[in-house]
Amino acid sequence: MKKIINTKNAPAPVGPYNQSVLAGGMLYGSGQIAINPATGELVQDSIEDETRQVMKNIGAMLKEAGLSYENIVKCSVFVSDMHDYSRINAVYAEFFDENTAPARELVEVVNLPKFVNVEISFIAVAG
Repeated sequence: MKKIINTKNAPAPVGPYNQSVLAGGMLYGSGQIAINPATGELVQDSIEDETRQVMKNIGAMLKEAGLSYENIVKCSVFVSDMHDYSRINAVYAEFFDENTAPARELVEVVNLPKFVNVEISFIAVAG
């Protein structure tokens, strides 16, 4: 069985997918970009602001499922420019305790949806 978890506090899906799916005690979060759910606009003032909005969107999805960042066990981070690594990493670190941070990969790609600079998906333990 799976349960669809969507919230108005994160950007609405723009295709045949959901924000997150709860199955087998795990929450699988779709990739998030820096869309402000209140305005529908992209946040791209800086890579820091963009990353922070992505993490806030993830937080809204976690909250809707009754979870927190501490429940995340794996993140996949996609970036359009590896030169932004340290700046993205600094913001990402604001959301996790270094001692219990999730596993992660960070991969540079040619393009991302809406030509954003960062996209992050996650897997969290719900039990």
